Amino acid sequence: MPTQQPTPPGNPTGERRLAVLEGVLERITYANEENGYTVARVDTGRGGGDLLTVVGALLGAQAGESLRMEGRWGSHPQYGKQFTVENYTTVLPATIQGIRRYLGSGLVKGIGPVFADRITQHFGMDTLQIIEEEPKRLIEVPGLGPKRTKKIADAWEEQKAIKEVMLFLQTVEVSTSIAVRIYKKYGDASISVVKNQPYRLASDVWGIGFLTADKIAQSVGIPHDSPERVKAGLQYALSQATDQGNCYLPEERLIADAVKLLQVDTGLVIECLAELALPDEESGDPGVVREKVPGPDGSPDPVTAVYLVPFHRAELSLAAQLRRLLHTAADRMPGFHDVAWDKALGWLKGRTGVELAPEQEAAVRLALTKKVAVLTGGPGCGKSFTVRSIVELARAKKAKVVLAAPTGRAAKRLAELTGAEASTVHRLLELKPGGDAAYDKDRPLDADLVVVDEASMLDLLLANKLVKAVPPGAHLLFVGDVDQLPSVGAGEVLRDMLAEGGPIPAVRLTRVFRQAQQSGVITNAHRINSGQQPLTDGMKDFFLFVEDDTEEVGRLTVDVVARRIPARFGLDPRRDVQVLAPMHRGPAGAGNLNGLLQQAITPGRPDLAEKRFGGRVFRVGDKVTQIRNNYEKGANGVFNGTVGVVTSLDPVEQSLTVLTDEDEEVPYEFDELDELAHAYAVTIHRSQGSEYPAVVIPVTTSAWMMLQRNLLYTAVTRAKQLVVLVGSRKAIGQAVRTVSAGRRCTALDFRLTVKNDRSNES
Repeated sequence: MPTQQPTPPGNPTGERRLAVLEGVLERITYANEENGYTVARVDTGRGGGDLLTVVGALLGAQAGESLRMEGRWGSHPQYGKQFTVENYTTVLPATIQGIRRYLGSGLVKGIGPVFADRITQHFGMDTLQIIEEEPKRLIEVPGLGPKRTKKIADAWEEQKAIKEVMLFLQTVEVSTSIAVRIYKKYGDASISVVKNQPYRLASDVWGIGFLTADKIAQSVGIPHDSPERVKAGLQYALSQATDQGNCYLPEERLIADAVKLLQVDTGLVIECLAELALPDEESGDPGVVREKVPGPDGSPDPVTAVYLVPFHRAELSLAAQLRRLLHTAADRMPGFHDVAWDKALGWLKGRTGVELAPEQEAAVRLALTKKVAVLTGGPGCGKSFTVRSIVELARAKKAKVVLAAPTGRAAKRLAELTGAEASTVHRLLELKPGGDAAYDKDRPLDADLVVVDEASMLDLLLANKLVKAVPPGAHLLFVGDVDQLPSVGAGEVLRDMLAEGGPIPAVRLTRVFRQAQQSGVITNAHRINSGQQPLTDGMKDFFLFVEDDTEEVGRLTVDVVARRIPARFGLDPRRDVQVLAPMHRGPAGAGNLNGLLQQAITPGRPDLAEKRFGGRVFRVGDKVTQIRNNYEKGANGVFNGTVGVVTSLDPVEQSLTVLTDEDEEVPYEFDELDELAHAYAVTIHRSQGSEYPAVVIPVTTSAWMMLQRNLLYTAVTRAKQLVVLVGSRKAIGQAVRTVSAGRRCTALDFRLTVKNDRSNES
C-alpha cells in the first residue's frame, strides 16, 4: 500500500539531489512503530540473489511491494553499503514474475502464492487490470469460486480506498496502521473528518491521541490558539489522568498540565475550561464536570475536581448503588439472620474437615448476614478457604450463588476452589459492543449471593456496571488484597470501600496459617509488605540471582526461564513460567525480554508460519496478550490483559487465531495486530488477578522510579510455587523501602459516607 514521507527538516530544497532506487521489498528486519524508522532488504533485480539493505522512512511498506525510493547512499561500519530512504512510493510490477510475487505476498486478502500463480497464468500481463476493472472474471481461474472472487474484489477496493486516505495523510507523517483505523472508523467520510474535525480522531479512533490529532489539525490549518484545540487538549489531559488511575484532576493541576501541553496563555485555558463545563448545544451534556470534593490524601481543604463525564457519572452511580444494596429492606437470604451458628459451623467442619479460625468465622457470618461486605488479607491467611466456606453454607440453604472475577485466570481459580461455575465479570454481565451490559438495574442478575474475587483489580467503570446488576436483597461480597497494586483502569474501588468510617463492613484476615509459613513465597510476600528484605538463603521456592548490570539481568532472566527452571523443576517455560517486569522499556523491560524469550522459546522455523507486524513477529505457539478493551471481538468482547496462545496463522486470509485463557478462540485480522503484544514477559501492572506456577522478576536500578513496595509485593503474590528474583540487592532494597506515593484522585469514599445524597443513580 503506497505511502510517502516528507523530506525531514535539515534537508531543504536545493541540497544535493536525492538518488532514486527501485526494487521489490523482500523482508522487513526491524520497524520502530513510534517513529517509523525501518530496516529492510530489497531485491533490486540485478541478479545473483543479492539483497540490498535500505533504512529510514518506510513505515507502511509491505513485503512483496515494488518501491520507488528517494534517498541517499551511505555505508554502515558493520553492515556495509546501504540506502537511506527519505520518501517512497509503490509502483505496480511490470513483469509476470513481479505480478505473481506482488499478488502472492499476502497484500490482497484471499490470494496466496498458489492462487497468484493460477491467476497470472490465466490473465498474464493483464492480471492487475482485470482485478481492477473486471474482477468478476476471476471466476474463470480454476478453483476460484464466486465467494472467494467477491472477497478478493472487496479486499482490492478496500485497499484502494485506504490508499486515498494514505495519500492525504502522508504529508503529516501518519503511519499506515493509523490510516487503516481511520478508514475502518469513518469509511468514505474519512478525508472529510480529517480535514474538518481532526480532534474527533483522538476520542473516536484507538491509537490516535491528542498529539497525533493536533499534528493533523495544524497541517489542515487549525490555529494554535483555537478554542477547539484548547478544549480537546483539556479533555486529553483528563484522559491521560484516567489512564494513570485518577478519576478526576484538581482544577489547578489540570490548568497547569494543559498550559504546558498546549503552550497557550493560562487565561485562554481557564476560559475554555469554563465553556467545556456548560451543556453542549446538541447533546445537552457538558464536556467536563466540576465539583468540590475533599482533597486527596485526606487533606482537609476541599478541591475543585474536574471529571470527564463518564467517570463522574460512574462514581456517583457506584456510591448510590452500594448504599441502595446496603440499606434495602429486602433480603434474598433471610435464613441466616436466625441461624444456629454453632450448628452451621459444625456442619461445615464435617464437610471440609477443617475448623475456621475466629476471624474467618467472622467473615463467614458477615458475608451471609450483611448485604455488602469486603474480605481482604494477604497470601496464606485463608481467604480462599473462607470464600469456599461462605459458598458451601449459602448453597446448603439453596441460595443462588454467582461467582465472578475480573480475569479469566482468576475466574478459573475461583471455580476450582469452590467447585461451582465462575466467569469473568464481562461474561457475567454479557457486555455488548459499545460497552453496554445485558444485565443492569432494569434487568438484574438472578442471584442471592454474588462473590467477586480479585476485587483490587476492579476499576470504577467496571465496578459500577457490576453493582448496578446486583438485585435488591442479594448479598454482594468483594474479596481481594488491598495491599496489591490498584486497578489498571481509573479508581481505587477496593481501597475506597475499606476507607475508615465508611459504611461497608469488612474483615481483614491477618493470621498466616502454619502450613503457609513453610512457603518462602508467602513468608517473603509478608516480609516485603511489612518493609523487610526478602529471605533468599536456604529457600526451596524463593531464589535470588544477583546481577548489577542491567543488560546482563535481561540475558540471565531468559536463561532462568528457558533453561534453568525447566531443568530443575520440570516446568514448561511457556505455560508455567511468567516474567513480571517493573517496566516495559529498557534491557530488562518487558518489551526487550519478549523478543529474547520468543527467540529462546518459540524460534522461527522454515515450517512455522509467521507474520511480521511493525517491530514484532507473530508465530504459532506465541504467548500473547490483548492490550485494549475491544467490545466487538469474541462472544462478549476481549479485554485489556486477556492472555492466550496463537494457535493458527493464515497468510492468505491474513488472519491468526488466539486461544484465550477463557478457552475462547478469537480471530484477528492482520491489520488488528496492534491490539496484541507478546506475553512471555508482562509488566507487573498487567499481571494483576493472574496466578502462575512460577514467576521470574528482573529488578534493576534502571527501573528506580517504578520500584515500590506494592509493586514487588504484587509480583511475588502472583506465584503459586516458585519465585526467582534476578537483579541487584540495591534495587530490591529500594522497592521494599518505598511506600507508594500518594493516593489516586478519587472521591468514592467521600460519596459513600454522604448522608441522604440524592445523586445520579443511572
